[in-house]
Amino acid sequence: MGISSYFCSDFYNRHMKRLFLGDQAIAQGALDAGLSGVYAYPGTPSTEITEYIQDSHAPVHSRWCTNEKTAMEAALGMSFAGKRALVCMKHVGMNVCADAFINSAITGVNGGLVVLAADDPSMHSSQNEQDSRFYGKFAMIPTLEPTTQQEAYDMMSYAFDLSERLRLPVLMRIVTRLAHSRAVVETTDSPRQQNALSSPADPKGWVLLPGNARRKNSELCAMQPQLQQLSEDSPFNRQENRSEAKSLAVIACGIGYNYVRECFPKEAPFDLYKLSQYPLPKDTLVKIAASHKELLVVEDGQPFVEEQLVGIIPHGVTVHGRLDGTLPRTGELNPDNVKKALGIPSAQAFDICDTVVGRPPALCQGCGHRSVYEALNRVLADYPNKGVFGDIGCYTLGALPPYQALHSCVDMGASITMAKGAADAGMFPAVAIIGDSTFTHSGMTGLLDAVNENAPITVIISDNLTTGMTGGQDSAGTNKFEAICRGLGVSDEHLKVVVPLPANMEEITRIIREELEYKGTSVIIPRRECIQTLARHAKQKKAAAEKKGS
Repeated sequence: MGISSYFCSDFYNRHMKRLFLGDQAIAQGALDAGLSGVYAYPGTPSTEITEYIQDSHAPVHSRWCTNEKTAMEAALGMSFAGKRALVCMKHVGMNVCADAFINSAITGVNGGLVVLAADDPSMHSSQNEQDSRFYGKFAMIPTLEPTTQQEAYDMMSYAFDLSERLRLPVLMRIVTRLAHSRAVVETTDSPRQQNALSSPADPKGWVLLPGNARRKNSELCAMQPQLQQLSEDSPFNRQENRSEAKSLAVIACGIGYNYVRECFPKEAPFDLYKLSQYPLPKDTLVKIAASHKELLVVEDGQPFVEEQLVGIIPHGVTVHGRLDGTLPRTGELNPDNVKKALGIPSAQAFDICDTVVGRPPALCQGCGHRSVYEALNRVLADYPNKGVFGDIGCYTLGALPPYQALHSCVDMGASITMAKGAADAGMFPAVAIIGDSTFTHSGMTGLLDAVNENAPITVIISDNLTTGMTGGQDSAGTNKFEAICRGLGVSDEHLKVVVPLPANMEEITRIIREELEYKGTSVIIPRRECIQTLARHAKQKKAAAEKKGS
């Protein structure tokens, strides 16, 4: 039975063990904790959390947001009204919502507010390896890092309760391997009911004028010893194999604990401390360090704990981890590199055979983006000093063979503003390629900057009517792009819509060439539905017709 059909028939009355992705365990944990709304922008490896809640047909708000900042702000509004809200994003989304996220620690919350950040060590589908635990420390709020799918499920109820108890948002950080691996999870048979509507006890505290903000900031700083004590006493932090005779103690954070336990399924020959709640339980860690000569920090991500330990442990205790090369400085952990750090022989690794041909990702056969790049390359072959600025989405694959059409890909929305900056410097032509979902996420303000100066750039909004990179979620601006561009000041004369098909290549190349030569801001919208979502929609229509006929 599929997820959707199961939840349609029976949402609240179940008590069973189920095989869950980490993302699904988090989603179900939030639902069972009395969730009223999930706010998110799709981004791997966090996307399945919101999709699971949508497929559950639970009575909660679950529409996709335009970007992570709007998601964070909407969730904060739901919290203001007394309801429990979850915000989901991948790690780079934390950069987008940082303004609202950091300030939410100052306003505090009314209904419980949990921010879920899914980090991507090894950059399986990301631009960087940033560690979201630093955001929790920066905001001075509690941060949770589950070890298993079961713990991820259990932590959601704990996190919402903690949020309402402290009147603070709570950050939960997971990594790709936990998000996208499966394990058996036991769920509760008595889900919590949603909160009733209520107003904040201190509504003035939500107005961050300097007078209020200074008071609230002082209150947040005064709470830090309490937050540390909560970590000292946390059910998710625990010490194992206590023995003062052992020279080594291992501090295993989040999923890193699993890798250590994989090396030693029974008792380990060293003291082991499992760390899954922050801020650091400094008192406990200092005591552990005082009775050992060496500490090994096993953490998936950046040396967040390792760096802090160096500043608090007694003199003479050596800290090992990512900084000293005991564990790799970059990339995700795995059983082999943890074994090596612990001095355990691991299985011999073999180089990839020379006869195995690499298979880099490529645009789908029949994809409309292919026709866009084919036309663009034809035209730009006549321009030796061109600059083509790309963006985040499946069309980023245009940077790879056979097209090799893009010169940059930095962050959501950067294509338009980078093209403008290059044009400001005198580069001609300067072209920006951005997808439909990315345009509404972060591209509109850049286009407004360009229009305000009538910058000589050509913006191509490659519209496949969906958020294709993450599986075909709704795109916020579908059927609105011409109106948005006109509203931002793009003239009708230089706002063109084309259908990206090989049969239309002559028309597309002509329009691109004309707009490149225009000494102002122009927009071209190649529009054709993603072939993946087109096939899915065709199946849905066929199924609906068959059901109606029967």
